[in-house]
Amino acid sequence: MGLQEDFTQAAEDIKKLTSGPTNDDLLLLYSLYKQATVGDCNTDQPSIFYMKDRAKWDAWKGKEGMTKEDAMEQYVALVKELLAKHQ
Repeated sequence: MGLQEDFTQAAEDIKKLTSGPTNDDLLLLYSLYKQATVGDCNTDQPSIFYMKDRAKWDAWKGKEGMTKEDAMEQYVALVKELLAKHQ
């Protein structure tokens, strides 16, 4: 399988976790997924009053400059690690 197929499969596989990953893991998954599918953060920073949205935005913004391919590779590796850890 190619990288795109591995990435797509990992995005489906992560939904099968029997126990939840930590909030830090979820933010990392989110940021890598957004960087891989959209690229650099292209939205305005949410207000501090929207803590969850702000945390997600900050995580994604932290990946700025990372190539989509690198984000896909890191996402696939993280999903494999989480699946092994939580199943």
